[in-house]
Amino acid sequence: MSLKMQQRRRALCLLFFLPGMGLSSWVTRTPDIRDLIEASPAQMGMVLFGLSVGSMLGILASGRLVARFGARSVIAAGASLLILGLPTVAIGALLGQGVVVSAGLFCFGAGMGSAEVAMNVEGADVERSTGRPFLSQLHGFFSLGTVVGASSGIAFTALGIGVPWHLALICLVAIACVSFAIRALPAATGRQDNVSKQQGVERAKSLWFDPSLLLIGVLVLAMALSEGAATDWLPLVMVDGHGFDATSGSLIFTGFALAMTIGRFAGGWFVLRFGRARVFASCAVLGALGMGTVIFAENAILAGSAAILWGLGTSLAFPLAISAAGDSGANAAGRVSVVATMGYVAFLVGPPLLGFIAEVHGLRGALILPLILVVVAAVLSPSIAERAHRRIEIDPGPPHAA
Repeated sequence: MSLKMQQRRRALCLLFFLPGMGLSSWVTRTPDIRDLIEASPAQMGMVLFGLSVGSMLGILASGRLVARFGARSVIAAGASLLILGLPTVAIGALLGQGVVVSAGLFCFGAGMGSAEVAMNVEGADVERSTGRPFLSQLHGFFSLGTVVGASSGIAFTALGIGVPWHLALICLVAIACVSFAIRALPAATGRQDNVSKQQGVERAKSLWFDPSLLLIGVLVLAMALSEGAATDWLPLVMVDGHGFDATSGSLIFTGFALAMTIGRFAGGWFVLRFGRARVFASCAVLGALGMGTVIFAENAILAGSAAILWGLGTSLAFPLAISAAGDSGANAAGRVSVVATMGYVAFLVGPPLLGFIAEVHGLRGALILPLILVVVAAVLSPSIAERAHRRIEIDPGPPHAA
């Protein structure tokens, strides 16, 4: 592997790490921010709609932006918006203004949505160029970022350090990392220089009617909603639904994120041995067991421990679906964009809707919806092998291989 390709892989891993760190930094402070802005569950759902709307715009625009400008430009612009969102959230919390917090989440969501679709296009291109898939590892660095961000959140919460100082520090780290990593990416990945605008639009539209691709998208939508529900609500579920304090709730979320990280870095061996569809089905079953225990268990310790199963169960679904999409036919970049869009919509837009369900049924009751969808994904997952992909070998190497 050439030096440039190694640098590109490392840069993508670092860039995937940053949204995870930023998102979990916000998530671990949601109890504090909720108290600072004095928001009910429904009001918190409205605040989270800033993240949802921004994410939707970023996700839906990303495919066309990549086709016109290339993935690197979209990643750079998205990272800038993501970084801008963090201090805006901090200012909103300091002022006790939910509207300002929502505006910051809008910027964060727009940046993360656009950048992550573009980064998945980059990652899929690396797989095709090297013949060594590493999307599982790449998403592992997102999960690793969530562990680091959540750990910092726990530390700052336990020490009584305010939300503004915490998010300002994360912002400075993100600026340094993006400045270093963005230069290692090629400029033209995904750019359609030789295809007319009309042809590009028609080609992109046709992918949304590809049955095998839509099946992959539906499966990843179900699993991404499960991951997003944990990312946005797990600390509050543990605090409000099971009686833990804020620090313990953040610690449980960190356990969830750590389980996801381990699953993504170690999952390659299982995919190589058992195949993509069986691993996806097994993950869905584990995720359903974990979610069901969190919802229905009355023992708080048992419910907190079940977050580990939930994390392991959702760990490989997204990268497996992205990899399958890239293998499912011509125009791999467009196919990756379609499936990534469906997954990120579920991950970022679905959880705020759970806030309105929680207003009536409680946070634990609201999780029944994603639980049902995960069970459906487990039932339908064998169809991936029949319709959507050829089996590929997954590099099971350790994280430093990236």
